[in-house]
Amino acid sequence: MMSLYRRRRLGNQIVLGLSLLATGIGLGWLAVILGTLLYKGASGLSLSVFTEMTPPPGSDGGLLNPIVGSLILTTIAVAIGTPIGILAGTYMAEYGRFSRITYVVRFINDILLSAPSIVVGLFVYEIMVAPMGHFSGIAGAVALAILVVPVVVRTTEDMLALVPKELREAASALGMPLAYVIGKVSYRAARAGIVTGILLAVARISGETAPLLFTALNEQFFSANLNGPVASLPVVIFQFALSPYKEWQQLAWTGALIVTLAVLFLSIVARALASSRKTS
Repeated sequence: MMSLYRRRRLGNQIVLGLSLLATGIGLGWLAVILGTLLYKGASGLSLSVFTEMTPPPGSDGGLLNPIVGSLILTTIAVAIGTPIGILAGTYMAEYGRFSRITYVVRFINDILLSAPSIVVGLFVYEIMVAPMGHFSGIAGAVALAILVVPVVVRTTEDMLALVPKELREAASALGMPLAYVIGKVSYRAARAGIVTGILLAVARISGETAPLLFTALNEQFFSANLNGPVASLPVVIFQFALSPYKEWQQLAWTGALIVTLAVLFLSIVARALASSRKTS
């Protein structure tokens, strides 16, 4: 009979092998996806991609208007969602840590974190697009802002909760009001973590297509009018990828590569900020 030690060792080796196999399968598919994206997307990268408008069918062009539109929508969404998220997270961590409303807000925030983005798009469509009678860039920015809020709320609350209570007590002992303690002590100690959360929120909304299809829709030409449809890179990628035209399909691959590189850059910056917070 096999000894207990050998059985345990055999079981450990089997589980370890299965774990390595699953990891290899996951990394393999990731490598295939990224390799295909780099191969097909990099071939279309050129200066014209960033300087020319989206072309008509069968013509060459660029992605200037959706890139600018995505930057506008993302900037407005972050400007709307970040203050709300920071204030909500500050209340939950500093003022009402053990209050009943904090538990309710945290529960709702967790739901928003896991909710499909298309649900947010339909919600904004019903409260903004339908009453206005047309698609608009501001509706798209509001939809993206709703996706920004839960990420910033969770990050702000967690980072403020990690600030040692001794720092707050020392500041309070000097006679500082709670508002000053939060602004001068807590925010400074948690600044890197809060900025990391904001960057992660930007990375999340950079590739969102579903909420923009119901709100900002798309615009073939350059338009900074937020009261009308606005082009965005994810929507253009979605539409061009489904088209039968090779020029549009190539632009879709190139746009997908641009979005992937942007998200990768934001993730690296966020990881660097998180590491700097740990070492400081």
